[in-house]
Amino acid sequence: MDLNAAQLEAVKTLSGPLLVLAGAGTGKTQVVTHRIAELIRHRTPPGRILAVTFTNKAAKEMQQRAAARLGRRLKEKPEISTFHSLSVRILRRHIRQLGYPTAFTIYDRADQQSVARSVLREIKVADAVIRPADLINQIGRWKTASIRPRQAAAIAETDKEHLAAVAYRRYQNALKAVGAVDFDDLLLCTEELFRRFPKIRRQEAGRFDHLLIDEYQDTNGSQYRIVKALAAGHRNLCVVGDDDQSIYGWRGAEVTHILGFKKDWPDAKIIRLEVNYRSTREIIAWANRLIAFNKLRHVKVLRTTVRGEKPRILQLQDETTEAETVVGEISARIRTKRRRPRDFAILCRTNEQPRAFEMELRRAKIPYVLFGGMSFFDRKEVRDVLAYLKLLANPRDEVSLLRVINTPPRGIGQTTVARLTQFAVAQARPVWDILPGAAKHGGIAPAATDAIKQFQSLIAAYRKRAKSEPLARLVAELIHQIGYRNELARLYPNPNDQESRWASVEELINAVGSYAASAQRPTLLGFLQEATITSRDDDRQRESQLEHNAVALMTLHSAKGLEFPEVYLVGMEEGLLPHKRSIADGSDVDEERRLCYVGVTRAQRRLTLTLALSRRKWGKPRPTQPSRFLYEITGQADNPNYKAAGKPKKSRSRKRIARPPG
Repeated sequence: MDLNAAQLEAVKTLSGPLLVLAGAGTGKTQVVTHRIAELIRHRTPPGRILAVTFTNKAAKEMQQRAAARLGRRLKEKPEISTFHSLSVRILRRHIRQLGYPTAFTIYDRADQQSVARSVLREIKVADAVIRPADLINQIGRWKTASIRPRQAAAIAETDKEHLAAVAYRRYQNALKAVGAVDFDDLLLCTEELFRRFPKIRRQEAGRFDHLLIDEYQDTNGSQYRIVKALAAGHRNLCVVGDDDQSIYGWRGAEVTHILGFKKDWPDAKIIRLEVNYRSTREIIAWANRLIAFNKLRHVKVLRTTVRGEKPRILQLQDETTEAETVVGEISARIRTKRRRPRDFAILCRTNEQPRAFEMELRRAKIPYVLFGGMSFFDRKEVRDVLAYLKLLANPRDEVSLLRVINTPPRGIGQTTVARLTQFAVAQARPVWDILPGAAKHGGIAPAATDAIKQFQSLIAAYRKRAKSEPLARLVAELIHQIGYRNELARLYPNPNDQESRWASVEELINAVGSYAASAQRPTLLGFLQEATITSRDDDRQRESQLEHNAVALMTLHSAKGLEFPEVYLVGMEEGLLPHKRSIADGSDVDEERRLCYVGVTRAQRRLTLTLALSRRKWGKPRPTQPSRFLYEITGQADNPNYKAAGKPKKSRSRKRIARPPG
């Protein structure tokens, strides 16, 4: 079968509970598909096998590989699907027991927001208090934790949470009234069916003799309970996963499920896959050393026979130098080492970090694809601030004017804007030019007229200042004066959303500061020109690059499951990795370490970690502190700076991190 001893043991163990701890790069998918084929060879009817994973792509790949292993077409196929697809099939058979029609509708995000908008209108909650999108996000968090409306009302603490709990109850009633469920309900309703109707639970569990769960470390509470219900009778449960790669706690995944498997199934057999087929011995040594600092884990030690060059740590002056150095190395290796762009990945912790790398890759004319989100320059908050700057450079830029004239809200509503636009069209003049005489046109309230005058004065004042003042300070003060941070707090009540979006605003100010520091004669127009060129994108070209030949630029969360010959893991600093939220909380540092471990184990042949001596905040360079993970990964946990990690006021070391021993 071309399997190693541990893989073969996992494939041949065909009965009873089994936990396969599959370390990074140890051939997990191969084991799962071989095991399905082996069950069928041992006369298990294919239809009596259920395999569950998390994505449709993974399910399809598993189905194809299992069929290829058997080498023949099967009249009956194993049931291989995602958790949500499995739940839909169960609910189609039994959801009438919960008061829904068999032909229930599954609402998508837009449908959900429409219902949420109606509900908030019913209970007279304004958008300024709770937006429909924010209500849906809150309901999603409750549902991920299996919290129903009555429980949500009981645990609500703030006034906003109490209002959201009331809206949650009405939201669920509204869905049920039209025979609809949302995506989260698919799991919750299945779980409720199994809990309330034991006969249905036994009936569904009785359809299968064997159950395989892939990526078990990513299961949330509902998925965990559904698995237990389906496997309780036959107990032929095989789960495959790696607690060291559990990085989705923020969306409900609970690493305790895989850590406590032996407690749930006392007679379970545990098999460790520790032979890594992806990376060199030197990279694996770093990965093993790092993850060993997590105490709550199944002990595994990856090993490989492949030798390669030692990983590197590069400490650079600032984030601009970091991007220039990384992209410069990639460019040189493409030219001189016959590497392809697709051989490289740049991995970041936050969504803001890729900005500098995007700009450098474009300057170097190296094709790239940005994973894990839209381009930095496509984000709403970035576009809002850029629209203000474009308006300072050219007040007749009507696209920018109409975007910001009431952002943040200043009393110039949609009706007023519509009338201003009508006047401008009728007179064949730019909207900016007709603003001074807006009151003369009629139909505009005095309060709106005053707001228009104040807006004009704001833009005129900053246009004048832009000719002589430092750009980064100008932009920072403009953002402060318009109250944009309060606007983000209004639009995004979730603190994590606020922080992420505010970080994008800060990163834009940093971009202004970087431009001003490097340009011979920095001007606002010059920055906008550079930003516009950088922000140009073509989705079809980007997809083609991903398919063919492009550098991968992505967050660490997006990198899971992928591998690249050469990896640059950037921003190895306290506050970035580990992220400042985990440092403040304390309990999430283990997940941050797992995230770093995932990044390290993406590298096949060459690994480089980078950090900056300083990073810009509000346009000014601020000293950084090396990530505690650097000390752990290089075996320097006895270094005084390591012990001071997480306490930047006491230790802002600029000392160069030692290279790995030897």
